[in-house]
Amino acid sequence: MTAISTQKTKKRNWFTREKVYGILFLGVGLFIAFVFAGGTESGLMTTFGLTPPRSDSLSVPDLVFPSQASLYVFSIICIFFGGWQLARGFKKVNIGLTVVALVFVVAFLAWAARGGSLNVTSLMANALLRATPIALAGLSGVLCERAAVINIAIEGMMLSSAFSSTVAASVAGNVWEWSRVFTLAFGLAMGLLTGALLGFLLAVLAVRYKVDQIVAGTAINIFSTGITSFMVSRILVEFQNLNQTPIFQKFPIPVLSKIPILGTVFFNQNLLFYLMFVVIAVIHIMLFYTRWGLRTRAVGEHPKAADTLGVRVYFNRYVNTTLGGMVAGLGGSFLILGSVGRFDEVMTAGKGFIGLAAMIFGKWMPIGTFGAASIFGFADSLQTKLAILNVPIPSQFLLMAPYLITIVVLAGVIGEATPPAADGQPYVKE
Repeated sequence: MTAISTQKTKKRNWFTREKVYGILFLGVGLFIAFVFAGGTESGLMTTFGLTPPRSDSLSVPDLVFPSQASLYVFSIICIFFGGWQLARGFKKVNIGLTVVALVFVVAFLAWAARGGSLNVTSLMANALLRATPIALAGLSGVLCERAAVINIAIEGMMLSSAFSSTVAASVAGNVWEWSRVFTLAFGLAMGLLTGALLGFLLAVLAVRYKVDQIVAGTAINIFSTGITSFMVSRILVEFQNLNQTPIFQKFPIPVLSKIPILGTVFFNQNLLFYLMFVVIAVIHIMLFYTRWGLRTRAVGEHPKAADTLGVRVYFNRYVNTTLGGMVAGLGGSFLILGSVGRFDEVMTAGKGFIGLAAMIFGKWMPIGTFGAASIFGFADSLQTKLAILNVPIPSQFLLMAPYLITIVVLAGVIGEATPPAADGQPYVKE
């Protein structure tokens, strides 16, 4: 019996997360070889365009390479990483995972554009634009969970803020006939206010009344979905002029927008896109370089010790959750004022929850959250581009891409990411 149990333990020890990653890397390499390279005719060329049409940036020659040969090279790279992971293992397995994921994405794009062309620069610019509301949702989660309040209500906050931004900007522009600048400013202000009010409501439920934070957040989501859907059917359907808003136009930054590739991706976007980077910088500096940030992190890790040292735990959680609601409100306003200019029922489509996944993948760090959100934004943008390229994949699967990546990321990272120690735990002052 002892020998059998020892043998089972050895098998269990061998089948660790690191070994699973190695098998995964090998599987990706074989998939590229047999599916992508094997399904590609020899002699075809892939063209990656690096200068978008009608762009102010300096022109860069397109990248042209043989499709099938390149796919076999990508396959060999992934197989090598898989073999190395199984034999010796990387000190940081996430590095290997990142490289293999990037190689797979490039291989997929090379296969999708075989015999044709794909403008990679415009794809990346669109990806970052689509990542903006997800990043803001993730930043909202960072603010709240650093103070130990789980914010499941981000989806509802974004949805309600998108609705209030729409109505406010529509009334200001179409009824009161304000100028475009004041119309956009008023719509944005109302979106931020709506997010702040819902954030404060969550804080009251979670901090004052000790309601289970998951239940409280879910209730806000259900309320937001119901009230906005009701208002759309009863008001916006009948009064179309209340669902027509201007949007922030692209604002190319002088000189910087001329930089090849990067100019189009980062410096030729709208003002809300630039505002997102300001929010990232402000949250990062405040969390890690100010007294407020030190107290916030103390409240999230050990609220009793923080209270003993004179930190107002309840007040800190109220402030952080309200600010988190404002950031979520900015994400909801972006969906309207920075993108489509009209409100549709349940238009957030899970972006608040994807933002929470980005927060976990980014390990509760503002910059890491943005990087993770960029992955989800890329998946969202990719499904649109692939539909144009007539890739032989059902459109339903393309629409599933952002959500599938969310599942994969959470399955691969959730065991390694460590949240604040007191996350989700109500504090009772003694």
